[in-house]
Amino acid sequence: MDAKTLIVQGKTALGIEFGSTRIKGVLVDYSGNVLASGVYDWENRLENGVWTYALEDAKKGLRSCYGSLRKNVEDKYGVTPSTFGAMGVSAMMHGYIALDKYDKQLAPFQTWRNTNTTQSADKLTELFDFNIPLRWSCAHLYQRILDGESHVKNVASVFTLAAWVHYVLTGRKVIGIGDAAGMFPIDSATHDYDSDMADKFDALMKESGHDLKLREVFPAVLVAGDDAGTLTAEGAALMDETGTLKPGIPLCPPEGDAGTGMTATNSVAPRTGNLSAGTSTFAMIVLERPLKKLHREIDMVTTPSGFPCAMSHANNGTTDLNAWVSVFNEFCGLMGISADMGELYGKLYTHALKGDADCGGLLAYGYYSGENVTFINEGRPLFARMPGSKFNLANFMRVNLYTSLGAVKLGMDILLKDEGVKLDMMMGHGGLFKTPLVMQKILAAAVNSPVTVMSTASEGGAWGIALLAAYLADGKNDGKLEDYLSKRIFKNLTGEAVNPDPEDVAGFEEFTRHYVAGLDVERAAINAMKW
Repeated sequence: MDAKTLIVQGKTALGIEFGSTRIKGVLVDYSGNVLASGVYDWENRLENGVWTYALEDAKKGLRSCYGSLRKNVEDKYGVTPSTFGAMGVSAMMHGYIALDKYDKQLAPFQTWRNTNTTQSADKLTELFDFNIPLRWSCAHLYQRILDGESHVKNVASVFTLAAWVHYVLTGRKVIGIGDAAGMFPIDSATHDYDSDMADKFDALMKESGHDLKLREVFPAVLVAGDDAGTLTAEGAALMDETGTLKPGIPLCPPEGDAGTGMTATNSVAPRTGNLSAGTSTFAMIVLERPLKKLHREIDMVTTPSGFPCAMSHANNGTTDLNAWVSVFNEFCGLMGISADMGELYGKLYTHALKGDADCGGLLAYGYYSGENVTFINEGRPLFARMPGSKFNLANFMRVNLYTSLGAVKLGMDILLKDEGVKLDMMMGHGGLFKTPLVMQKILAAAVNSPVTVMSTASEGGAWGIALLAAYLADGKNDGKLEDYLSKRIFKNLTGEAVNPDPEDVAGFEEFTRHYVAGLDVERAAINAMKW
């Protein structure tokens, strides 16, 4: 069938992902071909020391994003979609959305960017003998108790953003296992929250004077392909202001951006890995064996099918890098030059490859917020150099590209060097890979492994959640999720692998030594810069 017929007959899958700066929708056929897309830009806010989004803004963004996609379909095919074979929602992992028994929001939505949970995360890590990162939902919930926040006594539900949007659309309190792994430790054998740890958490709640049961408060865990409910009439009305969209559309389990990134890069089988580069940057490797010991720098999560996966997650990625590009754009305007932002990014990034492999001794930290990998709880973006450093534009851009992977590199070194984790394939995706070859070469140098970027890389997580919806609608006859992706979605997709350049590898290692040594400068800036 042609695309128009597929759309009219509802033999398509819709994915919508709530990213840090953009809500994106992608409509695909069951082979993963993109038929239409839509976007809505939004931004988090720092309010009373908390990084947050208003949930009403999430609803507005959902409606606007879908409206943008619907218009794209109408413009391209002359029809208005009324149904889909399946749809799915994904979003930034982790965080804390607390509701009472009437579904009233009790406290500001705390995003992954918040690092105000050190006390809680340390206590839970000790209790479980399992790393609990600062941004995980269980850490946020327990920190609210430690801080004596009165709303906790009324908590009936705790959600991630994806699980909350899914609940609004379906009335089902469920979550995909990959996103659930950003709430609480997962047992990959049972595909559920770890039972022993959940019992310990419940006991801790009781000791703290709260009758909270984790399995009652947190959403039920589902894996890829499970029935996660259907779009309600209220959900359809929220999404589509024209009233054309019909209820009853099946939804796949809501997933986090890590799970959709793995799906979008076919990195869901052991010994495969991917790096997602955006506002936050994270690298993941699917494991074939448990790690030898606990590492506070490494998150243990899962694929959407439940395979254990080690993640090196950095809170800071491209925010400061984007700010520098905006400064160059402002300079172009001052000189009377009208610069296309896409072209400006491309020229600056490409020019970075002309810089020295070690960035000429320049140093930068794009710490717009705190960074969990380096145990720094506040952010101060910094650029520094020695008097003898080679300060030129190529090195300046190169160091800012390097530092976007700086914290992630430290976590990957633990996995690849200390733990001896095997990695056969590393995939790159996200906006940072739009400029051909640049970040591919830099990532290959950082991990000293070949890196592949496919033509779909810039579609990102929205395409990934659309694929998970397509798997629910029409893919389970192909077998497991990894079989469906390999046999149908990625069968004819190609991407050229870039091997690490030995000189670049050595240069990145030298930069990393500077990066680690300079962390004291970042800490001093936090202490000194309080205005």
